[in-house]
Amino acid sequence: MPKIRVLVVDDAVVMRKLITETLRCDPDLEVVGIAANGKIALQKIPQVNPDLITLDIEMPEMDGLSTLREVRRLYPKLAVIMFSTLTQRAASATLEALTLGANDYVTKPANIGSVTEGMARMEQELIPKIKVHCRHLRHSEAAQSGPNALPPVRTPPAVLTPRPGPIEIVCLGTSTGGPNALAEVFAGLTPDFPVPIVMVQHMPPLFTAMLAERLTSHSPIPCHEGADGQVVERGHAYLAPGGRHMEVQRIGARTVLRLHDGPPENSCRPAVDVLFRSVTGNYGGAVLGVVMTGMGQDGLRGCEIIREKRGHIVVQDEATSIVWGMPGAVANAGYADRILPLQLIAGEITRRVRESRAEIRP
Repeated sequence: MPKIRVLVVDDAVVMRKLITETLRCDPDLEVVGIAANGKIALQKIPQVNPDLITLDIEMPEMDGLSTLREVRRLYPKLAVIMFSTLTQRAASATLEALTLGANDYVTKPANIGSVTEGMARMEQELIPKIKVHCRHLRHSEAAQSGPNALPPVRTPPAVLTPRPGPIEIVCLGTSTGGPNALAEVFAGLTPDFPVPIVMVQHMPPLFTAMLAERLTSHSPIPCHEGADGQVVERGHAYLAPGGRHMEVQRIGARTVLRLHDGPPENSCRPAVDVLFRSVTGNYGGAVLGVVMTGMGQDGLRGCEIIREKRGHIVVQDEATSIVWGMPGAVANAGYADRILPLQLIAGEITRRVRESRAEIRP
């Protein structure tokens, strides 16, 4: 089985060494070259023929965004994973990179006490993403195993008809590929959307705040990074902040957000399952759950509860998902009412919410 060929692009000698040593420890990967800036990287691509590039954002002479634009022009199918620091500027640049066509991103290790610790962090975060985005190159069973693999397809249980009555809230979960998917969904909503939306996108702190701002700028409804005690309003969306679980709590006629630092679930904080559990605990079956592109199975248990309460569930299809881990797990379990391409999800959300509430319109 051929190895996945990786070109490492970073101006920092320490980071280049950390990345290359981590990748060389994996028998499925091969580092075929390094480059200190984008200009050198563009010269090396035809020489070393990589399957994937790890690309630093902030570099001298030719930075990551400029390099990415050229890579997408010259090599539109070449996989690119951006490397970013945990700063506001870098978060904004990373979201811009995803819009320009980067496949994914990884944040650089910060406050790491040793090289061994840094390599362990890289092994956990970078290697699974490389294999996911180059999975078309590897068809062995080994390449599809591990925590990010789909569960085996089984005969789905009978799907219950969603309960009658109005949908009172939409809860949404996504991960890899999610920022662009969310942007498309939010652009398709209407300014008078009649219920609140609460959601989890697996991202670190700062990144979620920038994503909320970005969604607001491209959407007819405002999106907020959730804050503890914030009142949830219809026609507004609330994104769980990076590093914190988000739940909802109904107090009389009001619903407020609750944030906490509970243990990660599915190796994630925030976790989709935590939010979905909370929503069904407060709204019963008057819920529309939406699961879109992402690695792993976060959201599966939450959707199981939504199904038990006879709520509604919509998932993104495999063809339009960057990774069909999260939505695929829900679909394979038989919990989804509809499995739809990304471009139809906004319309399906709007239709289900409005039709369920038709009887209570003034």
